[in-house]
Amino acid sequence: MNQIQKIFRIIDLFSLRVRLTVGIAAVSALGLGSLATWTSWKMQQFLINSYKTNIQQIIQRLPYQVELYNEIIPTVNGLQKAIDNLSSANTFIWVKSSKNQILAESDNLNKLPQGKASKLIDLTEKSTEPLVEQMGKSYFVVCGSTLTLRGKVVGTLFVVQDVTREQSMFFVIVQSLGIGSIVTITTISVAIAIYIKRSLQPLRQLSQMTEVISIADLGQAQLYLDNAPSEVRELTQTYNMMLSRLFQSWEQERQFVSNVSHELRTPLTIVHGYLQSVLRRQSNLTEIQQEALATAAAEAERTIRLLQDLLDLARADSGNLLYRLERCLLNDLVTEVVVMAKIYSDRQITIESTTQPIEAKADYNRLKQVLLNLIDNAVKYSDPQTAVTVKFYQQVDQAIIQVCDQGYGIPLQHQSRIFERFYRIDEARTSSTGGCGLGLSIVKTLVEGMGGHVTVRSRLGEGSIFTITLSAYVLIPHQ
Repeated sequence: MNQIQKIFRIIDLFSLRVRLTVGIAAVSALGLGSLATWTSWKMQQFLINSYKTNIQQIIQRLPYQVELYNEIIPTVNGLQKAIDNLSSANTFIWVKSSKNQILAESDNLNKLPQGKASKLIDLTEKSTEPLVEQMGKSYFVVCGSTLTLRGKVVGTLFVVQDVTREQSMFFVIVQSLGIGSIVTITTISVAIAIYIKRSLQPLRQLSQMTEVISIADLGQAQLYLDNAPSEVRELTQTYNMMLSRLFQSWEQERQFVSNVSHELRTPLTIVHGYLQSVLRRQSNLTEIQQEALATAAAEAERTIRLLQDLLDLARADSGNLLYRLERCLLNDLVTEVVVMAKIYSDRQITIESTTQPIEAKADYNRLKQVLLNLIDNAVKYSDPQTAVTVKFYQQVDQAIIQVCDQGYGIPLQHQSRIFERFYRIDEARTSSTGGCGLGLSIVKTLVEGMGGHVTVRSRLGEGSIFTITLSAYVLIPHQ
C-alpha cells in the first residue's frame, strides 16, 4: 500500500504527460482491440462457411454417386459404397429410412463412444441447415437432408464433420492475437510515454528556469532553449517580454517609493520638530490644544518611521543598503537594547544567557534596529502583565538570539506570511497598535543582509518566539 502511495506521489495524474500518454494509449488499445475483434470474427465466419460448404458438397455428391453405383450393384450396396467413398476420419455419414432404420452408415461412426454417437445423432436429426455444435471440448458441424434417388424419397441423409482440430487452432490463433495486441499496446504506450517525456522536456526546462528567477534577477533574466519546438520558442519569447515588463514596473515602483520616502521624510521631520518645540512651550496652550499637538506629533513620528522603513526596503531591493559587518559582542548589544526598550515601553524585559562572551558577525546598528523592532512587536501583542524575554547563546559556529513573549500567538496559517510587506493578521488590532505591516519585513531584510536568517514559532494563547541566527566567532580560551 505504501509503495502504491509513493508511486502516485511521484506520478502526477493530472500532468500533461500522463494525460497524453493515457489518451493515446486508450485510442491505440481501442483501435487494435477493434481490429483484433473484427479479424477474429471474420476468421470464425470464414471457417464456419468452409465447414458448411464441405457438408453441402457431401450432401449434393452422395445421391449422384449412389445412382452411378445402382447401375451395377443393388441400391443398398450402392448407398454403402457411396458413403464409404465420401467418409473420412473426421466425417460421419448415415442414412435412415422413413421407419427410423439405419440403411447405411460410415464405419467410423461405430468407433465413437456410445454416448457420444447417440448425442451426435440427436443433434443432427434436429438440424436441417449446417450448424456448428459444441459437445464437451469437441466441435462438430451437423446437418440433415432428405435423400432422393430417381425422384423417390429413400430416407434422411445425416452428415457430421468433426472440426475440433480446426477450432482449437483457431482459438490458439485468437489467443496469440490477443496476447500480441496486449504486448503491442504496452510497447506503444511505453514508447509514447518516452516520446512525450522527451517532447515536454523543453517545457520542463522552461519551468525550472523560471522557478529560480528572483526580483534581483529580473533585469538580467533571459530564457533561452536550444532545439525547442517553435511553440515553445514563442512561449519563451513571451516569457522574456513579460519579465522585461515586470522589471520595468518593479523599477518604477521602487523608484517611486524611494523618491516619495526621501522627499517626504525631510519636511515631516521639520514638522515633527516644530510640533515638539511648540509642545515644550505648552504654558500658553489649552489642554485640548496640547492633546491635539501631541497626537499630531505622534502621527508625524510614526509616518517618519514608516518612510524610513520604506526607504530602507527600497535601498535593499536596489542593493544600495550598506552593511558594516564586524565583530559584535552580543552581551553588550542585547543589554543596551533591553535598557532602551524598558525606558521606551515601561515593560518587564528580561535577559537569559550565560556569562560567556558571544561574538557574532553583524552590523551593530542594524542588529540593534532588528532587536528593537522584535521587542516592540512583542510588547504590542502581549498583555502588559506578562514579561518579554530576550535569550542569546551560541551553537558551534552560530549565534542565536531569541525574542520571546507570552502574548496572543500567531495562527499557523499566517506564520509563513508575517514577514511579507504590509501583511497584517488582524487589521483592526494592528491599526490600534499603530503598526503598518513593515516591521517584520524590515527585520527579515536586515537579518538576511547580514548573512543570517530569522524564523518564528508560535502557538495561539501561548505566545511567539522569533529566532535570529547569525554567524558566530568561535572564541578560543587562553592557555
